[in-house]
Amino acid sequence: MADVVARYLSFLGAGTGEDIAGLFAADAVVEDPVGGQILQGRDALTSFYSRVTAAENSAELLTLRVAGNSAAFHFRVVTTTADQVITIEPIDVITFDDHGLITGLRAHWSAEDVHTVAR
Repeated sequence: MADVVARYLSFLGAGTGEDIAGLFAADAVVEDPVGGQILQGRDALTSFYSRVTAAENSAELLTLRVAGNSAAFHFRVVTTTADQVITIEPIDVITFDDHGLITGLRAHWSAEDVHTVAR
């Protein structure tokens, strides 16, 4: 599970929507952020993560906890655009199936957690 989390973060920084969606089971569910739209299935996840990876991102793991068939991790994502740098530090909780694929992801963050600095 720790390896999947590491690959997930690596793909956020230098991967594609297809790379990230490939870490998920075919019928996986993503709620990012919690309380937002729920996405299900690889097509929806590929589309969502393709928008995320279209930006210039870096991702860094801050804390990871693994228990049973789930993992919770706190990480930092920095997105750089032409005129600003956006930093967010979500806490994601993910569940896995017996094959090591992600079956669910809930991202805990809100607008108050997004920090923007002009370049």
